[in-house]
Amino acid sequence: MTFTVPDMSCGHCKAAIEAAIADAGGRATVDLAQKTVTVEGLDQARAVDAIRAAGYDIAAA
Repeated sequence: MTFTVPDMSCGHCKAAIEAAIADAGGRATVDLAQKTVTVEGLDQARAVDAIRAAGYDIAAA
């Protein structure tokens, strides 16, 4: 599943989100240019919680 995370802007953002998803048991692919995060290995609720716990909001679909 893919989420839009409008507040991402740098390598630190990318690393923080990837680490949060990994800590939750999944894998994230971050595209800073498109401001998207594609998550594998987690259900939607856990992925959203992990991204928010890292300090980022997800744009409404």
